[in-house]
Amino acid sequence: MFCSLRRALCVAVAAFLLPLAGVQSAGAAEPGDGTARTAAAGEGYWHTDGRRILDASGQPVRLAGINWFGFETDVHVAHGLWARDYKGMLDQIRSLGYNTVRVPYSDDILRPGTLPDSISHDGINTDLRGLTSLQVLDRIVAHAGRAGLKIVLDRHRPDAAAQSALWYTDAVPEATWITNLKALAARYAGDPTVIGIDLHNEPRDPACWGCGDTARDWRLAAERAGNAVLSVNPELLVFVEGVQSYNGVNGWWGGNLMGVAEHPVRLDVPDRLVYSAHDYATSVGRQPWFEDPSFPANMPGIWDRYWGYVFKQDIAPVWLGEFGTTLQSGVDQRWLSALVSYLRSTPEHGADSFHWTFWSWNPNSGDTGGILKDDWTTVDTVKDGYLAGIKAPGFAAGDPGDPGDPGDPGDGAECAAAYTVSSDWGGGFNAEVKVTNTGTVPLGSWKVTWTWSGSRRVTSMWNASYTQSGATVTAVNAGHNGALAAGASASFGFGGTPGGGSVPGVSCEAM
Repeated sequence: MFCSLRRALCVAVAAFLLPLAGVQSAGAAEPGDGTARTAAAGEGYWHTDGRRILDASGQPVRLAGINWFGFETDVHVAHGLWARDYKGMLDQIRSLGYNTVRVPYSDDILRPGTLPDSISHDGINTDLRGLTSLQVLDRIVAHAGRAGLKIVLDRHRPDAAAQSALWYTDAVPEATWITNLKALAARYAGDPTVIGIDLHNEPRDPACWGCGDTARDWRLAAERAGNAVLSVNPELLVFVEGVQSYNGVNGWWGGNLMGVAEHPVRLDVPDRLVYSAHDYATSVGRQPWFEDPSFPANMPGIWDRYWGYVFKQDIAPVWLGEFGTTLQSGVDQRWLSALVSYLRSTPEHGADSFHWTFWSWNPNSGDTGGILKDDWTTVDTVKDGYLAGIKAPGFAAGDPGDPGDPGDPGDGAECAAAYTVSSDWGGGFNAEVKVTNTGTVPLGSWKVTWTWSGSRRVTSMWNASYTQSGATVTAVNAGHNGALAAGASASFGFGGTPGGGSVPGVSCEAM
C-alpha cells in the first residue's frame, strides 16, 4: 500500500470476473465408469501463455480478488480476527464473488516461534489457539482451498516496522529475503491453493529497472529471487511488480512497468511470470493526471503507458495487485469507474482480461477503507458494487467442508430473503438482499422476487442476475452463490432509481 497507510494500521491495531472462456464444472463421474470427466476451472497449478493465465488443463482463469492484510504488521496475523472467525471471513469473501486473496506478510513471521497477537478465542478461532503465525497462515490457506479461493502470498515488508524501497535492508539482507521466499515456496509445494508469490511490494526510488546496478536494479533482483523460488517449487507463478520511476517518468510505487519492453524479466522456468502494478486515487496521493482537464478520459492512455501495454501487446499477464479509494471525492469515484471499465475484457482481446486484487478487505486501511465496514462484518455495498462487473467465476473448491452436490430441491428445500436499503440519496439508492436456506437440505440455486410500489427500477445488480417486468423484479443467484447448505446465507446487492422508498415484501423460491 502506497504512502500513509502504515500510520493508520498502527493506530487501528493499538486500539484493538468477467466470465471465463470455457469454464465448466467438475464432472461427478467415478474413475472407470466410462464417463468423461471435465476438469474444474482453476484445477491444479497454473501457467501463463502470452497475456493469459491457464490452469492445469489449459482453461483460462482470472484472478478477481481482495487484499486481506495484517501478517505484515506487528500483530503478525491477518487483521480482524479479534472480531471474526477466520473461516467466516474467508467464506464471506467467497460469497461476495471474489476468488483470490492476496495475503501480505513480513519476514518476521518466518522467524522461529513468532506468535500472532490480537486473536479472539472467545467462541471463535478456537483452532488457532497456541499456533505460531506461520501455522495460522497454514489454517487460512487450508480453509481458503476448501472454500474455492486461491492465495497469492505477498512479501509486503522486510519486517513489521515499515515497507522498504528496496527488497533488502541492513536488518534483512537479500540472502534472508531469498531464503524466506524459498521456505514459503517449499512449505506450500503440492498445494495449488497457493498459486504464486509476489516477490516484493512496491519497489520505489532508488530502485531502478534495467540500470544494471545489482544493488538497485529490481529487474535483476526479481530474476534472482524468482529463479530461487522456482528452484524449490517450479509450479508457482512469480509475480513481479514495477518500480516508481523509469527513464525519468515517475508514478505510483510499484506501478511503473515501462521498463519491461526493453528489459523483460527472465526466469529459468518458462510460462511462470506475471507482471504486477499498483494504482490509486486521490485519497492515497495526488498525481498530475488527476489535474488534467480531460480527466478521466485521459486515464486509459496513462494506464496503457505505465502497465497496460504489457497485456495489450501479449507480452505477459498483468495483475493489478492493489487499487483502492475511500470513494469520498467525486474525482475518486470517476477514477474507480474509469478503472473498472479499463479492466473489463473487450472484443479486441476476446475473453482475455487483466487480473486484480482490490485494496482492501480490511476497514482499517486509513487511505482507502475497505470492502468491510468498521464492524468487520457489514459490506460496503457501494464500493463492492463498483467491482461487480469485473468479478469472475470461482475456482474448484476442495472436498473437505464442501456442501456436496445439492441435487434437485425436494422435501425440506426452503429459503427466505430479507431486503435492506443500505443508502438512499433521493435520486437513487442501494439495497442488499440476504438469502438464507431455512430448510433441512442443501439448495442448488434460488430465486427471489419482489414488487415495488411506484416506478422504481434496478439500474445495476451484483452477485445475482435479474429481470424486471413493470414493478416486479426477479433475481436469480450467480454461479458462485447458488449452493447453500442448510442454515447458510448469501447476499446480493443492487442499485436503483429514483429513491429507496418503502421496503417491499420479498419471496424466495428454492430451485
